Amino acid sequence: MALGPDELIEIQQLLAAADADTGSVVELRRRFPQLACVRCDASDVTEQPFRRFRNFDLHLVDGSDHCMQITADPARAIGIVLAKRNIGR
Repeated sequence: MALGPDELIEIQQLLAAADADTGSVVELRRRFPQLACVRCDASDVTEQPFRRFRNFDLHLVDGSDHCMQITADPARAIGIVLAKRNIGR
């Protein structure tokens, strides 16, 4: 199931909140159980993020082929990668 525009807006609003933290990942998994949701360190992802937020980079995952890959196309996204940014270190 692809990521819908309303879901993408809600995800971005949650991540844009000034206090978005790892608890936000739990909240996203609760709100969107149908989406693959992976959390990692930003240094683990070499692709450009779909969006950047204060604490996280948001990457979209395309699973339409036999291998998962990062995509910039929300219409192809079946999941997200939340790459935690180390702010102030």
